[in-house]
Amino acid sequence: MITKLDIRRFGFAVGATCAVAYAGCVFVMFTVPHELAVRFFNNLMHGVDLEPIMRWEIPLWQSLLGILQTLLLGWLFGALCAAIYNISIPFAQAATPKGTEDD
Repeated sequence: MITKLDIRRFGFAVGATCAVAYAGCVFVMFTVPHELAVRFFNNLMHGVDLEPIMRWEIPLWQSLLGILQTLLLGWLFGALCAAIYNISIPFAQAATPKGTEDD
């Protein structure tokens, strides 16, 4: 039997994970030297040069707002994924031959 996902809980888990990742990026920007941060983020983007578009004077309130916005957008994305998964359950069960369920 396939278990449904709790949409709110899954959305929060995805949102919180995204917010932690965003906070990690903020931490890197605030704590490491300019050249090292550029190299770090360029490596994350497979060598794309991000230096021309990176801002260095970001106020703390703007970073906190970004964390909150990332949490909310991540929650929406996670909730959407869980809802689509839950909607697909009847189709998956219909496609499973009788007697082959993993119980």
